[in-house]
Amino acid sequence: MSAGAGRPGPSDRGARLLAAAGRIRAHLGAWPPGALTSSDPGTGERWDPGQLLAHVAEMLPYWTREAELVAATGDGVAFGRVASDADRVAAIERDRREDPLLLLGRMDEGLAGVLAFVGGLDQEALGRVGTHPTLGPMTVAAIVDRFVVDHLEEHADQIEAVAPPAG
Repeated sequence: MSAGAGRPGPSDRGARLLAAAGRIRAHLGAWPPGALTSSDPGTGERWDPGQLLAHVAEMLPYWTREAELVAATGDGVAFGRVASDADRVAAIERDRREDPLLLLGRMDEGLAGVLAFVGGLDQEALGRVGTHPTLGPMTVAAIVDRFVVDHLEEHADQIEAVAPPAG
């Protein structure tokens, strides 16, 4: 990790995002028919592949926009949502039956957007603070790490658990 204090630096974030997206892409085709993800500890949600891809496709641009807001504004600006957010739930339901290749393309677009955003941040912008509705004050770096990098890795882990690599 290049950013010291145990936090990933921009190049680490980018590598982790690309690796997670690659894992999603690599394992998606092995998803057994009818299988669901294990229950999410926080929400209890169990998803089919369409729901998971629909969420990944919408969450990357969503959290990038929220981090951009905080980076541009700071001063504790309100940002974010919770898992029960009506727009989040509606987007997943609306898009879950889309062609998986279309959703993977949207994931790639979201990934390109977040990589461009993170690549343009300086230490001052990374340190700006916004206020999440349940987690409270968070820096831009913490927003990107938790809601983009860690989040995408969690979904890659979910897919790998349902569709492990061929042995």
